[in-house]
Amino acid sequence: MKRFVLPGVAASVVVAVSLGTAGSASAQSAFQCEPGETYIMNVMVSGHPYWVPVYQGFKQAAEAMGCETVFSGTPDYDITKQIASFEQDLVKAPAGILLHPMQSDPFIEPINRAIENGVEIVTFAADSPKSNRTAYITSDNVAEATFAAEEIVAQVGESGQYAVLENPGQSNHDLRVTALIDYMEANYPDMELVGRQATNQDSNAAYRATASILQANPELDALWIPEAGSAEGAVAAVLEADADVLIMHADVTPTTLEHIKAGNIHMALNPNQGMQGFMGFMTAFLAAHPDMIDPFNDYQISGYNPMQIPFIDNGFAVITQENADAFDLNAYMEGRDPS
Repeated sequence: MKRFVLPGVAASVVVAVSLGTAGSASAQSAFQCEPGETYIMNVMVSGHPYWVPVYQGFKQAAEAMGCETVFSGTPDYDITKQIASFEQDLVKAPAGILLHPMQSDPFIEPINRAIENGVEIVTFAADSPKSNRTAYITSDNVAEATFAAEEIVAQVGESGQYAVLENPGQSNHDLRVTALIDYMEANYPDMELVGRQATNQDSNAAYRATASILQANPELDALWIPEAGSAEGAVAAVLEADADVLIMHADVTPTTLEHIKAGNIHMALNPNQGMQGFMGFMTAFLAAHPDMIDPFNDYQISGYNPMQIPFIDNGFAVITQENADAFDLNAYMEGRDPS
């Protein structure tokens, strides 16, 4: 399996290993929670399979340090409901929260207020960059988009038609789409963008949007989708139209995995979810224990938490027919506690 990891993740792993293998017993004992010390992972659309490996990585790190974890969020794709679930989490007074904000700006005030009240916040997969969150863990969305653009051109040629589906307002999805379009315009001007429709992770909306794009553009060569939910609907429309369209998307679900195995989807670019959760917990723990860090800067004068990491790249994997079995969620969860 090919893995694409930028230096940010390598550096973060080195830091984690160095801290975890410090020579003295006193340094090691610092990486332990107090009895009852709890960390929460909060998401939107809580039933989505994407969160499962992330939470497993989150729990793995927590259990190694004697910490307690809670999985939280809302089953709905609704920013108001996610913020309400976040507010309920704060009532429990956790040490930290690993948060996937559905939208960035509505979470600025809740995040900042949480930190002011002593609950540290780390974001993952999507960000609220204008907030005071202490760290952001994600795959490099520009690298994903660049890889997707180059693969599309490698398969269909430097002249053709492509379309994108999108999910406006979610930072990582926005970047996956805009970066691919910008890259195509800069490097392959003969690749024509003929369709761009918002489907908001709704497979039914994606089915309708893709059918409409195909009807208007019967010579469509490729389709790029920033998440897997919309890819489920898009592939159904392509198959129904019996169209020869190369489909690529980010993330993966059991449904799209089966389509990859069948050859209906060319490939998926999937963030390394377990690493995302593991590093998410580690950064939340360090944010809640800033006395462990002395970074040789002005944090004592400025009065901010010294645990500040603007971006950690957890890398991404390329899923194809050849390695699809390695991404079987049921096989991954065998023998694991899902709660």
